[in-house]
Amino acid sequence: MTPADGLKAFALLFVVAIVQVSLLSSLSVAGGYPQLLLVTLVAVALLRGSVFGAAGGFLGGLLVDTATLQTLGLTSLILTVGGYWIGRYGETTGRDRTHAPYVSVAVVTVLYAFGATLLHFMLGDAVSARSVLLESLLPTILFNLVLTAPVYWLTGKLLRPVEWRDRAQEVRLLG
Repeated sequence: MTPADGLKAFALLFVVAIVQVSLLSSLSVAGGYPQLLLVTLVAVALLRGSVFGAAGGFLGGLLVDTATLQTLGLTSLILTVGGYWIGRYGETTGRDRTHAPYVSVAVVTVLYAFGATLLHFMLGDAVSARSVLLESLLPTILFNLVLTAPVYWLTGKLLRPVEWRDRAQEVRLLG
């Protein structure tokens, strides 16, 4: 891994976070919202691993929280945990499997909705679990699954996947 990979991932997530906040936050179809940042984070985490996933989730969430003037750290927390776990999934299973990005996006979308609802409830914010979990969750999952293929392909072109030979190997003690 080179420092250029980190800069590319940072630039990609920065641009996607700005697009998410400025263009896609007001787009709603059948009650669902496209979460381009979440789908891009899944692609980065699957291709680069858990460290990139967690760092990218924190960065993207912090940008979204700052730009929308929401509770600072709420989105960062959810995306950091999601990016880390999807990165671990990519490290421990075959990320070359065709279904890996789709399964990851669907699972993270559901967990993001549950996590955001739970955190808002714990903070005392007014949130309708019925609206979030029943009415808008399925259209949001479908929106994100439609975005998965092009985003994963473009992210794969920008950030090459980590090869097993590039990863640190187990250390053996001599003697």
